Amino acid sequence: MIKEQRKVFIRVQRVADLCLVAVSFLVGYFLRNKIQGIYPISYLGTFLWDENLRSISYYAIYIGLLPVLLLIWGSLLSYFGMYKSSGVNRIPDVLLVIFKAAIVGFILFGSYVFILRMQEDISRLFIGFTFFSAALLISLEKIVLLYAVKELAKRDKSFKSALIAFRRILIVGTGRRTKTFIKLIESNPGWGIKIIGLVDMDPARKGETISGHEVIGTLDDMPDIIHTDIVDEVVFIVPRSWLNKIEDILLYCENAGLKVHVAVNLFDLKFSRAKQTDLQGFPLLVFESTPEKLGHLFIKRLFDFAASGVALVLLAPAFAVIAILIKTTSEGPVFFKQLRCGLYGRKFMFYKFRTMVIDAESRLKDLIKYNEMGGPVFKMANDPRITKTGKWLRKFSLDELPQLWNVFKGDMSLVGPRPPLTSEVENYDNWQRRRLSMRPGITCLWQASGRNKITDFKEWMRLDLEYIDNWSLWLDFKILFKTIPVVLFGVGAK
Repeated sequence: MIKEQRKVFIRVQRVADLCLVAVSFLVGYFLRNKIQGIYPISYLGTFLWDENLRSISYYAIYIGLLPVLLLIWGSLLSYFGMYKSSGVNRIPDVLLVIFKAAIVGFILFGSYVFILRMQEDISRLFIGFTFFSAALLISLEKIVLLYAVKELAKRDKSFKSALIAFRRILIVGTGRRTKTFIKLIESNPGWGIKIIGLVDMDPARKGETISGHEVIGTLDDMPDIIHTDIVDEVVFIVPRSWLNKIEDILLYCENAGLKVHVAVNLFDLKFSRAKQTDLQGFPLLVFESTPEKLGHLFIKRLFDFAASGVALVLLAPAFAVIAILIKTTSEGPVFFKQLRCGLYGRKFMFYKFRTMVIDAESRLKDLIKYNEMGGPVFKMANDPRITKTGKWLRKFSLDELPQLWNVFKGDMSLVGPRPPLTSEVENYDNWQRRRLSMRPGITCLWQASGRNKITDFKEWMRLDLEYIDNWSLWLDFKILFKTIPVVLFGVGAK
């Protein structure tokens, strides 16, 4: 309903804005030549053909600038938020966006001309006139559009336009979620939606006003409401107890050709996102609490695979040196292997350079009382099980390098929550298990925030869940860059 119409409306506005920018390009060219006296204003034919305009290559320079101008204006208007809702905003907000786009665009366009050494052919007058006229034309367009929307919104029965698809909706439900939905609609007038009334199960509520809208009937009254009023779409925002009572009216709306929406937040989930999908004709309602950006996750995996592969090759000499140091300074194998939990609890063999004595695991029970980390994780300053070489390796996180092999195989990622021990996972609270919903990584927010300076296990979990809830490729790169100084200077290492 809202999303599809909003997208179309925004596309139309984008095209209109770029058309006005193209017109301003011609206006700027014409005014520049008029002021410099290249041709008289009364003879517009010389606008296209004049022996003073040197050659065809002269036109080619200008024509080549038009795509650059369109790209700059289109990008800046989007960046500064012109199309965030529907492009129909308060006039001061619109004018501020256009002013910012014009100023920044003028600087970018002028810099482009200067870098390509085109200033001899392209005058500052032309650039100034072009950006001024574009800002003026787009401002006028938005003001006219805003007043047109307001005027059309005042009309009740004729709440449609060839340009703007206004919709009249009937809401079934009167509870808390309905009030939230009404508030959302009213805070976005640019969506072009009019609520004609509410429907409730209880006949006694008929005539009540909820969030400024009247309860105009019950479920039994809906056929009459649909026949006597103009209803484009019906939105069901009902409690779970109503679901078996609305099937008949859903079928009635379907037969009447009305678009029907059912609010999917039937359960009071805190962070899961709901979406509808279809499996060979079998409709499913999906609740996801992990990132659903499959394309971005695929890019993340490709980057992990390529980066870890290159790193393994380039760091092979360092691996050899570290292996020799470990072997010559303490008894035991070069690598430490341990079973860890990965994505959704998948178990895998985790690799590190050995930094402890060979009987470290058996000595752990004697050191539990010195644990500095709350929860099921063991962390201790000056752990006596750590070898001299191991202490140095840990300080600069060199012991973690073999995990590049885990990344290459796909057990881990460069960035993600640290992989826990199986014994730690067994002692997790239920909410803490959500950190397993993302592939574990070599570095994470906890690592980049100073590693073992954080001694509260719940804070560690909070950082991991914050990473999962806000994940993006850009966040991964920020964590990678933030990890570099932490590792180089040994911040928070134990």
